[in-house]
Amino acid sequence: MLTEKTESSKKILVLTIVLVMVFAGIVYEGWLLHVQEEKISELENQLYSLSGEIEFLTEKIKNLSGTTFNVSKPCQPSSTISISHVYENVKDSVVVVRGIRIEILDSFFGPISRIVKIEGSGFVCEYNNSFYILTNNHVVSGVQNITVTFLNGNAYPAKLIGSDVYSDLAVLTVNAPSSEFKPLKIVSSSSLHVGDPVIAVGNPFGLSGTVTTGIVSQLGRTIREPETGGYAIADVIQTTAPINPGNSGGPLLNYNGEVVGITTAIIPGAQNIGFAIPSDTILRELPSLIKRGTYIHPWLGVTIVDVTPAIANFMKLNVTYGVLVESVIPGGPADKAGIKAGKEKVQIEGQTVVVGGDVIIAVNHVKIRNQDDLSTYLERNTRPNQTVQLTIIRNKKIMEIPVTIGTRPPPK
Repeated sequence: MLTEKTESSKKILVLTIVLVMVFAGIVYEGWLLHVQEEKISELENQLYSLSGEIEFLTEKIKNLSGTTFNVSKPCQPSSTISISHVYENVKDSVVVVRGIRIEILDSFFGPISRIVKIEGSGFVCEYNNSFYILTNNHVVSGVQNITVTFLNGNAYPAKLIGSDVYSDLAVLTVNAPSSEFKPLKIVSSSSLHVGDPVIAVGNPFGLSGTVTTGIVSQLGRTIREPETGGYAIADVIQTTAPINPGNSGGPLLNYNGEVVGITTAIIPGAQNIGFAIPSDTILRELPSLIKRGTYIHPWLGVTIVDVTPAIANFMKLNVTYGVLVESVIPGGPADKAGIKAGKEKVQIEGQTVVVGGDVIIAVNHVKIRNQDDLSTYLERNTRPNQTVQLTIIRNKKIMEIPVTIGTRPPPK
């Protein structure tokens, strides 16, 4: 009897071990599958990002084809160019984007909802023989019942298929007859220079088909404005062309009627300072926004401040440019690479600065003067999982540190 019980116990033990091993194998296979799915998803994101980059570079090559450069004299707009002629050619491509946003407000009686009417601008573009409407993310984010109205008054329902808060871009599809779509040509903004004339077309204050003019007053800005949702947007065009409420999402054009940007914001209370997302960003992101609904951005994982002469003097630096690393995001790319954060809070010319961290002065041997330079370089030239060389100053010594770029996390 004892032997039978022992044999039975052995069988149960063996069966239990087998079941545990099978279960462990299933769990392990599931874990491997999950890891593989994550890798596949990451590779797909990179593929679409590279697809956009290829099309972006192709567009640049097209723009350079047959172009001659005169280095002795800057290019000036021809006196024969008529703004009215440009407007006539593009007016039917610019649309009004409307919808409603439901906002929840706190009141004495508890939360209440209210309906807010939203109105902005957009324009027709073409990708792979299909038509889309480009506009700003902040125009359509959280918006219901989106409609697109053409200059002829015809309105059609629209659907949001892709958006990016970090570039303030959004792509809509519209169920309308093909005769309504007159796509604008999007060219590379890399040929823009400070002082170049530009034209903005949009619907400020509900006045559809409004045209304004100005110049490019600066390039490579980084903005963080309420109109863009408060998110930092890199590599932005600064322009004197008036951009008012309702203009957001309209095209910024050169004097050939080609898109070099998409208007996005204006500084409240400031005159003749507006901003536009450059067309290079559109060309780079459009394939991913259409195919995947989103776009992945490069990320270092640091909080930085511009080095000023006062900061340089306090830290006894031998340069007066670059960016000072105040903090490093734990587990982020910079943290993994060993970039050092600041340690001590001090007051410098009325500004609280965390000193003692690394000072970034170059990326891949390209000089970094300030935050705008760093943000613009990363957006234009790097992708997640790419390794770059950061030139830093640490303890008054110049060092080079390799950093593998990460993916910018979604906004909180």
